[in-house]
Parts: sequence; structure tokens; C-alpha cells
Amino acid sequence: MKESTKLNTNSNAYIIIYSAILVAIVAFLLAFVYQALKPRQDANVALDVKKQILYSLNIRDLDGAAAEAKYAEVVKEEGELDGQKFYRCQVGDDDVYVVSLKGMGLWGGISGYISLHGNENATVYGAYFNHESETAGLGAEIKDSQEWQEKFIGKKVFVDGTDTHEVALAVVKNVDNPDTQVDCVTGATLTSNGVNDMIKTGLKDYGQRAATLFGNTGSQQNLTVDEPKVEEE
Repeated sequence: MKESTKLNTNSNAYIIIYSAILVAIVAFLLAFVYQALKPRQDANVALDVKKQILYSLNIRDLDGAAAEAKYAEVVKEEGELDGQKFYRCQVGDDDVYVVSLKGMGLWGGISGYISLHGNENATVYGAYFNHESETAGLGAEIKDSQEWQEKFIGKKVFVDGTDTHEVALAVVKNVDNPDTQVDCVTGATLTSNGVNDMIKTGLKDYGQRAATLFGNTGSQQNLTVDEPKVEEE
């Protein structure tokens, strides 16, 4: 009788084949799970963006369903120009424009949304900032500190009496013009500088960009704004 051939589990060929099959199975399972969860992940990302926009409108503390409903209520139009997104909103009787911002902090990317009244004479209605990897308790305060974000409310955005649309709104270490300046985050000068640069770049020519996307916004140019209250539900 012939002896049965035994599989040599210690051979290099066996180890290579076994490893390749195992890797293929794991890769298939990971791809399957990713595809299965992707719609939910995309929905969560979209909801997070909507919440950030609502935060910039001083509308906070809403759960998922309430945030979706509020966003649909207040955001009337969306537009994008040169990779920058704009939102025409109405909060109560206030016509407000939200502008998306992107920049660099100390350790990585930073972003945000700032809401404005008007064009050349625009005033900040609200602001929200986010980050990828700033230091907790320091640079991360641009996201975590609602108190710091609310310091932007009521600040004038542009230099008076100019046709250059020069942005006056700034984050500085020592405030000498409280109408246009906000104190930087304590202990996070470089991150604060990143927010300042992001604002200067993102808000330049805001009026023309909003007008291009949404039509004539000149009727709001001289609007007088009372400091809005934070809306909670």
C-alpha cells in the first residue's frame, strides 16, 4: 500500500499560501464592512457639517433629528465658488450669510464657519472653528471654547471707507481695537495666528462672492445688528 501524502505545514510554500489566503479574506471582510457602513458614515459627516454651520449661527445643543430640521429651516441656499462654500440663511428676521473657512494651525489643518450680516459693512453674527490635531487645552480651544467663539459676535469685518475690501477682523495678542479684534487663545499663539490668516483669506471680497452666488446683497450693506442671543433647544 502507498503511504498517504501529508501536508507539510512547516514548509515555506504552505506558510506563504496560508498567509495570502488569510490576507485576502481579511481584506474582503474589511471592504465589505466599509461599504456596508459608508452610507451611515457619509450621513454622520454631513450631519456634523450641518451642526457646525448651525453653531456659527449661534444655534447649539440640538440632537441629530432636531439639527436636520433646523438646518432645513434656516439655510435657504447653498453655493460654492473656487472651492469655498457659502450659505444664505434666515434666522428669525435676520438675513445672514455663512462663509466656510480653511487654514493651517500649529499641528495640522483648521477650519470653520463664520456668519455675517451685509457686505462691505458686514458684522459678525456668529463663529465656529474646528481643527484636526491641535493641542488639548491650548490650540484645541478654538473648537472647545464656546466662550472664545462668542467673542467674535458683533465685530466689524471690513476696514471703514475703503474700496479694497480689506479685512479688519483679526485675532491678535494685544487688542487695541475692540470693534474689530479678538484676543488670541491663551498659550496658543501659533494656532491663533492660523485662525487670523484663515479669516483674512476666507473673507476677502466676501460681498462680491456672495453676490455672484446669490444675487444682489446690497440691501443688507448698512444693516444695523443687535448682538444675537444663543438659541438652545
